[in-house]
Order: sequence, then structure tokens, then C-alpha cells
Amino acid sequence: MAASSCYCSAAHRPASPFLGTPLRNLEHSPCKQSFQSRPSPCKITAIFWGPRKSTSEPRVIDPFLGAHTLISPGSEDKPGNEMKPKKISLSVVSSISEISPTDWDACALDATGPEKFNPFLAHGFLLSLEETGCAVQETGWLPQHVVAQDEYKNTIGVVPLYLKSHSYGEFVFDHSWADAYYRYGSHYYPKLQSCVPFTPVTGPRILVRNTWCRDQVHDMLVLALKDLTAKLGVSSLHVTFPLETEWQKMKGNGFLQRIGLQYHWKNRNYKDFDEFLMDMKQSKRKNIRQERKKIRSQNLKMRRLRGDEIKAQHWDSFYKFYRNTTDNKWGRAFLTRDFFHNMGSKMGDCVMLIVAEEGGELVAGALNLIGGDTLFGRLWGCLPRAYYPSLHFEACYYQAIEAAIELNLEKVEAGAQGEHKIQRGYLPVTTYSCHYILDDGFRKAIENFLVHETDQVKEVIKLLHDSGPFKDGIHLHA
Repeated sequence: MAASSCYCSAAHRPASPFLGTPLRNLEHSPCKQSFQSRPSPCKITAIFWGPRKSTSEPRVIDPFLGAHTLISPGSEDKPGNEMKPKKISLSVVSSISEISPTDWDACALDATGPEKFNPFLAHGFLLSLEETGCAVQETGWLPQHVVAQDEYKNTIGVVPLYLKSHSYGEFVFDHSWADAYYRYGSHYYPKLQSCVPFTPVTGPRILVRNTWCRDQVHDMLVLALKDLTAKLGVSSLHVTFPLETEWQKMKGNGFLQRIGLQYHWKNRNYKDFDEFLMDMKQSKRKNIRQERKKIRSQNLKMRRLRGDEIKAQHWDSFYKFYRNTTDNKWGRAFLTRDFFHNMGSKMGDCVMLIVAEEGGELVAGALNLIGGDTLFGRLWGCLPRAYYPSLHFEACYYQAIEAAIELNLEKVEAGAQGEHKIQRGYLPVTTYSCHYILDDGFRKAIENFLVHETDQVKEVIKLLHDSGPFKDGIHLHA
């Protein structure tokens, strides 16, 4: 028997191997006071019966993952169908640079549709992470992107995939799973992760061209991911922040389902910021106006820069802001100075940098990317010596709302965490992740944990919606 033990308070439910401390007294939750209280940290209890597992390093495999025959819908013998593909070959590449930007972006754009273009899935964004040493083997992010091609070497589908040696930069937290797996007598790392590194943004993960064989290629890619997990001898495969439709479909492929929450702002065809404020309860509206007045009273000038308006000195300053945030909050900077310069040059007008100036000097900034229907808020920072009340709210939330209204975008995604966003117009929405666990005993324990966690998250989302900042009768669902 391999076992570990600890103590968790769970007065109103049975103990679960991975659940941690539950949210207490939800019916009396202080969500009307911005839901400030959080569950206290808790160690994990894990008991598994059976021999201790032997540990081994992942095996090196042939990059070729196999070939599959397509099932034609018929009429394959008709004239004009000579070039219709009949086979799909699957392989792994160790850098996105091995895939044509045109081919990758065509897959990504067909997966989302032009109206919902996701800039984080662009070849340029992902290549910037690799070229500047952010998502590479040395940082625990070994690219293992999966590619599907027909016999004519046309790229039909791709999957962003990484072999990881840790769980940092994911925003779907499984550190307790790793701890329990280690206590089980085996290694949780390395693991496979399909995601956009350091980016908690929902989007498709199985990127397939809009062809007659789309569904077949999608299923082949999912099967290839599972086969690769087994061939590498790793513990697990995780698909984080997929679309809900992908999440539902992967359940049928043996993936465990997990949900989380974020806070998004929804545009109700507002003409301007003041019209948005009129949908808010009076107390919330007054608070926002007071916060925005503080910016003017501090002689701060806010600017929204896009594309070529963002110069090298802006990125140098923003990197200082970013490092100030990471050094004080996270303790580790995942992104390099070169990344911001590289990404900015590749992504062009998809990038919006909101900056605050005092006397001509940049003192703070917030990085955003612009999608087909969404403004994505990503990073924020200020000078170490800077303290300006309400500047964080202005740069990250209010300027983003104004920009979304001007650009006629449907919503603003303001990043992970932060119940304080609710009183500023950002409401909770559900996020998704899928988890394929090879070990049967470990899989069962996580499955039990996820049942309890899912109930908690759903209850929290309902409570937060019920105590939202908008007037009665206004229902927003991002």
C-alpha cells in the first residue's frame, strides 16, 4: 500500500482525496462585499491500495504518429475528385517554426471563424513564445505540436501541445494532483498540455480546416493525443480552456471534465461608457465615477496605443512594469523582454497597449490583444515607486470597456481571478478543461474530486450572478 494522510475540514460533505477545504456557509456568503473570503489552504489526503509504482522518464518516440484512411461521403469516382484526399498522416514537430504560418493560421481561422478570430492561436503569437525562450524545453515547455496532413502534404489540422515538467503558467491548478501522485509512488511530471502558454483564454484546441473530412480529422487528432500520451509514458494529458463544444465532445473520448470561472464584461450595444453605467445599480455607478475622477485629479493621462503606435521604448517600459508585478506577486517572470518586442511586431494591430503617463513619463500599462469579437486583457504593471489610487481599475477595466465599445466588440475578457471585477461590470462565466489520466486508480480519485469541485464552482457562479452590480431586470451572460 502507498499512502499519505492529512486533515481537511469538511463538516458538510464526505472527505475527498483531492478536494481541499470547501467553501463554507455559501448561503451567507459575503459576495455582496465582493466575495473577499477564500478557502484556506489545505494539504491533500491520498490513499491508494496496491504496490508502489515504478518511475520512469518519458520514452523518446518516432515523430510519425500513424496514418488513417478517410471514409468518403461518396461520389469519389466522379470526375473532378482526383485530388480528393484519401489518407491522413499524423506527426509531431518540436517547434511551430516547422509548420507554415499560412497553414497553421488557416487551421486556426477555420476553427474559430473570422468573426471570432483568436489572436493567441495565431502562428505569430505562439512562435514569439518559442523564439524568445519563453515556451521552450529549458523553461519546462517542450513544444510537441501535432500535425495532420493528407497525402498531398496539405495541412488539414494542428494541435498546440507541450511536454511540461511543471504546472506553472496554466491557470488550471493541478499541483495537488501532482503531490498526491508523487505520494502514490510515481511521477506526475512530465505531462502533456494542450493550451496557449501563460494565457487563460478560451479557444479551440483541435484546429481543423473546414473541409468535408473535418469531423474525421478532429477525431483522429484526439486519438493521436491519447496515443502520444501512452507512447511517451507520461502520467496525463490536459486540454485547458477549450471551447465548451470541444469539452463536451472529449468526454466521450475518456477525458475527465473540469470547470472554473472567470469574469467577463458584456457589451449590450452601448453607444458609450455612460450608457453602460446607466445599466448599473446606483451605488456601483457612483463608485465607478468616483474612481475615474481620481485619475484626472492625479494628472494622469491615459492613452490607448495600437500596432505601429507602440514603439520600442513603450515595450521596454512595459517590461519594467511587468517585472514589477511578477517580482511582487508571482516571484517568477515567464515572459522575456524580447517576447514583447517580437510579439508586438508579429501581431501588429491586434495588440493594444493602454498606458498611463504623468508629465510625459510612462508610469503604468496594461497589455490587451484584439480578437474578432473580444478584447482580451492580459497583463498589467506599474513603476515600483508608483502608487496611484484606482489606476489599476482604470487601465485594466474601464479603458478596456471604452475600447470595446468603440471597436464594437461583444465582450472584454479581463484575465483570471478577481472578484473585485464584479462591482465594475464584469460577471462570472464558466471556463472548461479536459483531463486524460492514464492510471486507473488515480483517474478515479480525480473523478471523485471533480464531482465535488464542480458543484462548488456552479454554486459560487450562481451566488455571484444573483448579487451582481446591474439593475434588476438586466441579465447579462458573457
